[in-house]
Amino acid sequence: MTTKGEETRENILNIAQSIMLQKGFAGTSLDEIIAASNITKGGFFYHFNSKDDLAVHLMLKYQRDDIAFFNGLFDRAEELSDDPLQQMLIFLKLLSEAMAEVQKNHPGCLVATFTSANQTVNQQVRDVTAECLVTWRDSFRDKLERINDKYPEDVDLDTLADMLSSIIEGGIIVALALSDTRILVDQILHYRNYIRMLYGDT
Repeated sequence: MTTKGEETRENILNIAQSIMLQKGFAGTSLDEIIAASNITKGGFFYHFNSKDDLAVHLMLKYQRDDIAFFNGLFDRAEELSDDPLQQMLIFLKLLSEAMAEVQKNHPGCLVATFTSANQTVNQQVRDVTAECLVTWRDSFRDKLERINDKYPEDVDLDTLADMLSSIIEGGIIVALALSDTRILVDQILHYRNYIRMLYGDT
């Protein structure tokens, strides 16, 4: 059971994320978030110390939600195959399908939003944004390491994991810029083909 205070805090985070994804960090004012959340300034500052503090907690929530999202897809892939390479290929197919749907209702990514605002956010926000990407790297690398143990290749697994993060982040930006949601989907599927060819599954 969540308390009323927890529900209010979650509501603030969800509203702030929606506005910041559309208008950016610098383009979003606290007054705008407070008004949209239907709370007082005192109510806001009961939960968050500042706009930067809000951004930190937004990114922590985003990190938790993303890892849960990725893990859910990995769990489905593991139910369908015992082979680590096939699991990754299934995961990437599921990811491409999921991202096609996400883009319809999700106008961007907080990592890109806060990174583009690098000069206007504080060091704590920059640190937690970097930590989010490291968490993605560790999650992807864990799956890639299992593949490499079974099908050894001379490859830097951190770089291979970061490549997927770069495709997701870059694909979101390019898809938004060109108003073409298919771009991100195609980029993920190209990465899937690369993994298949790298490990000899032709």
